Amino acid sequence: MEVEKMDENEWKYHGEGNQSLVVSHCQRCVVLRFLKSPPNQNKTPEEILHHLQNIVDFGKHVMKQFFGENYVHHGEIIQLPLDFVRQLCLKIQPERPECRCDKDMDTLSGYAMCLPNLTRLQTFRFAEHRPILCIEIKPKCGFIPFSSHVSQEIKHKVCRYCMHQHLKVANGKWKRPSKYCPLDLFSGNKQRMHFALKSLLQEAQNNLKIFKNGELIYGCKDDQDCVSDWNELARHLKPFFFPSNGLVSGPHCTRTIVKELIHVIIMTLLSSTDTCRAGDMKTVPISQGRSYCEASAFNKELVRNGKHKLESSGLPRGCLLYKTLQAQMLDMLDIEGLYPLYSRVEQYLEEFPEERSTLQIDGPYNEAFYEKLLDLSLEDDGTVAFALTKVQQYRIAMTAKDCSIMIALSPCLQDECSEQRPVVLTSKSRFTFSVSVLDLDLKPYESIPHQYKLDGEIVNYYLKNVQAKEDPVMSNLFKENEDCTLVLHKV
Repeated sequence: MEVEKMDENEWKYHGEGNQSLVVSHCQRCVVLRFLKSPPNQNKTPEEILHHLQNIVDFGKHVMKQFFGENYVHHGEIIQLPLDFVRQLCLKIQPERPECRCDKDMDTLSGYAMCLPNLTRLQTFRFAEHRPILCIEIKPKCGFIPFSSHVSQEIKHKVCRYCMHQHLKVANGKWKRPSKYCPLDLFSGNKQRMHFALKSLLQEAQNNLKIFKNGELIYGCKDDQDCVSDWNELARHLKPFFFPSNGLVSGPHCTRTIVKELIHVIIMTLLSSTDTCRAGDMKTVPISQGRSYCEASAFNKELVRNGKHKLESSGLPRGCLLYKTLQAQMLDMLDIEGLYPLYSRVEQYLEEFPEERSTLQIDGPYNEAFYEKLLDLSLEDDGTVAFALTKVQQYRIAMTAKDCSIMIALSPCLQDECSEQRPVVLTSKSRFTFSVSVLDLDLKPYESIPHQYKLDGEIVNYYLKNVQAKEDPVMSNLFKENEDCTLVLHKV
């Protein structure tokens, strides 16, 4: 890609996270990702290059092993003319949300990551001229903690996401709690998945976005800017799902289109588009766990209707949701069991700071790093090696809990479809699709104390302000535990 020959006006602000800023090209299906830093704390070009190389290596050597070749796009590092980078920074600065402007885009090193634009990703050449619909979902943690180290029983009944919603509303981050529960989405039960996705569409927060030809048409641009107009969404989606325009407009049309959209999302999430198969499969029973969250609005609706038992479906092993859940379940000890092990590693590093590089805390993230993650033993022998393995597994789990799934859809004519192209059908249309996962940067080692503190705040707020007001009948729901299994695939 000859970036130096491109006018910076062809690039536009795409979004950003805590550590990086992303711009996308208006015509080509690529994005550039630049690191950010607080003012006057700029890293050297060598440090920027090392950081970016770690991100690429982590995706290539670690996360691809968990998710599969087709789902992870680790990108490559490129060096850009500094004048181009500075002009690009000036162009996009007015588009950045105010809450993100506390950090500056790196304009000194010239290094950036070049990645495919997954909102416009085209898997097959025949569809390059077709419109693209993309749904981005941040599913969050899909299981209830099963660790014996958990000190509050409520954590064995209510998922982290549902509890955290109430604290976020109290802190003013969101106006109202979402009815979405990750355990419903990860259940594999189509009825529960439909309810979960409908709840996300009703209260998207930062967990769902919809793009049309790379442009955001539904979701939150930032914490204060939320769009939730289903009629406007239906107007955008109608040509995709009812190209003949035979459906009348109005509320019935909107509900039908939204229902079709949810159907497509479910079908793609349950599909397997990765041809990789496990080599050495290691299956380890990990105690007892439950697949239902007592705070789920779906479960409460069942109780109100006099139903107390749900069909349990489970996820197909090849689908991305299944792979995501397995990576999340590397959090085998919960943060309460993990924190003392983190403290053991910290104490060792205080005595032997030169060992930090040997322990690979900051990389390199290579095959040797991945191999150490496969030790699923929970028998603590008191060593630093055991503690470090659990800490690194927890970091992987936290990364998987915060990743995003991108579903790109393009209309497909019947004579264009074949066995080599994954296709999903609706009542009036058919789509070729690709499913990808992004936001796979390894969570910082230094964030563990914050996670420990936040966990206590979430649980204490929920116990004090929410659980005490709940209907007592809910505490008798879903007492039966179900076996959970952790499956690691070496692909």
